[in-house]
Amino acid sequence: MRALTTLSVVVLASAGIGHAVVTSLDAGISRIDAFKDMKNRPRAGHGMNVLLVGTDGRDKISEAERRAFRLGGAPCHCTDTMMIVHISEDRGRASVVSLPRDSYAEVPAHLDRTTGKQHGAHPIKLNAAYAEGGPQLTIGTVENMTHVKIDHYMEVDFTSFMRTVDVLGGVRICTAVPLKDSYTGLDLSPGPHALNGGQALQYVRARHVDGASDLGRMKRQQRFLAALIERATSSGVLLNPMKFRDVTRAVLGSVRADAGFGTDELLDLGRAMRNFSPSSSEFTTVPIGQMDFPVKGVGSTLKWDPAAAGRVFQALRDDRPLAVAPPRKGPAPATVEVDPHAIRVQVENGTATAGLARKADAALAATGFATTRQPTTAAGHAVKRTVITYDPRWDRSARSLAAALPGSELRAAPGQGPLLKVTVGADFRTVHQVRADDPGRPEQSVQRGNEVVCGAQA
Repeated sequence: MRALTTLSVVVLASAGIGHAVVTSLDAGISRIDAFKDMKNRPRAGHGMNVLLVGTDGRDKISEAERRAFRLGGAPCHCTDTMMIVHISEDRGRASVVSLPRDSYAEVPAHLDRTTGKQHGAHPIKLNAAYAEGGPQLTIGTVENMTHVKIDHYMEVDFTSFMRTVDVLGGVRICTAVPLKDSYTGLDLSPGPHALNGGQALQYVRARHVDGASDLGRMKRQQRFLAALIERATSSGVLLNPMKFRDVTRAVLGSVRADAGFGTDELLDLGRAMRNFSPSSSEFTTVPIGQMDFPVKGVGSTLKWDPAAAGRVFQALRDDRPLAVAPPRKGPAPATVEVDPHAIRVQVENGTATAGLARKADAALAATGFATTRQPTTAAGHAVKRTVITYDPRWDRSARSLAAALPGSELRAAPGQGPLLKVTVGADFRTVHQVRADDPGRPEQSVQRGNEVVCGAQA
């Protein structure tokens, strides 16, 4: 999420303040040799690729703030948010790909930065690469996974995020459902809210408000980024040099970047992102092939979909917009309200046909749904029509799942929780492709069931 702050600042930096001011911002950035001793790197593509990371900087936050916003005691010395920002060669377009912190990764062989010992390649969660080898190992791991050459590196921590939101006078967001997370202390009722720095940190850190975990959190981060940039560019900051100075000082005290990231690169990044909106398909999350992928000694991870993720990173290497999809065979995907990646599904076989639940589970996962990958068998084998059982609080998710299973029956089960259950009937043939309707935008819809009216962001 600290990377979100950096994005907003570079937008401001390119919005007419002046080259001299931006040069002074460049001078305020701490430098790091992020590419030291790196070998066997991918071939350079077209355009510019910046790895933006948000690091755990809670050691710079007061004890009172740690308690108030439930930041725990000691920092984890890891990356909490990670994005690849691709700037097109003509500097007219920015494509942003979020990399989940719990992604399954394999770090290349490296020297431990604290002990000096040589380590062989081994599996980890992506965010742990920073703790083992700092920016160099983080970059090397990302390059190995994506085959995209990283040209520049920037990192921001907790402190700058909170201070920037406060200097802006808060940021408004709107939620159509209650958001409560006992881990971060987030507690928002449905409707619009003006968040201060600490509350904003709770909002973008929360991972336990629904069944989507990291994927749901990244969607909220995308929404917050839209609100943050909108607030920064419409609140008089651009026309008020003193306020602009206060905002940038709040950020740059906690920013580190490679030595080659200077004034020109800062301006290029900002210009490309001035018209950027997370509701665009140019802001995406790397496609996930398997949720809860177990790794011995590491735990539960997110495993990328190799084919779909490969297409995303090939687009970055080729300097193509992410929105330009390859030709598809068959009908276009149906538009749904909720991103399939944020919908958890348990599949069970309601027929006597062996393997039908496994077939349905695999087809739903291939379409993007977060299935458990552990199909079960229902009691009895007399289900003729496929049934979707759901908690009414997750009615939008249920409707989105039903769009992928035309003809299925929706059956409410109050108290079931976020996990939806599909009982496959004898009518099951295939799963229809679906896609979210503008998944990155803030909720703005008429009231339906548990939903509320959320007006335009102020």
